[in-house]
Amino acid sequence: MASESDEEQLKAALWFAVGKMVDEETLRRNRNVTPQFIGALTEMVWAQIENVALDLESFSRHAGRTTINTEDVLLLARRNQDLHAIIKDFVDKQKAAKAKGKSKR
Repeated sequence: MASESDEEQLKAALWFAVGKMVDEETLRRNRNVTPQFIGALTEMVWAQIENVALDLESFSRHAGRTTINTEDVLLLARRNQDLHAIIKDFVDKQKAAKAKGKSKR
C-alpha cells in the first residue's frame, strides 16, 4: 500500500497529466475550463483507478495468484467489447513477438 506521501505524489502527477490533456483539448476546441473542473475530473479518475486496482487484485487473488496478469486485465475489460478487443489484440501481438524472438535463438 502506498504511504500518504506517495499517494500525494501520485495524485499530483495525475493532476498534472489530466490538466495537460484538458489544456490540449481546450486549445484544440477553443474552450475554457476552470481549475475546479480539472480537480473534479482528477478526483473522478483517481476513484476509477482505485476501483480498477481493487478489482484486479481480487481477480488475481481469486485465481490463487499474488501477481496481476493479462488475464485479470482482460477479465476486467469483459463488459466493454471494444476495449476488450483492443487489449486482446495487443496481448496477442506481444505473445507472438515474444514467441518469434524465442524461435530465432
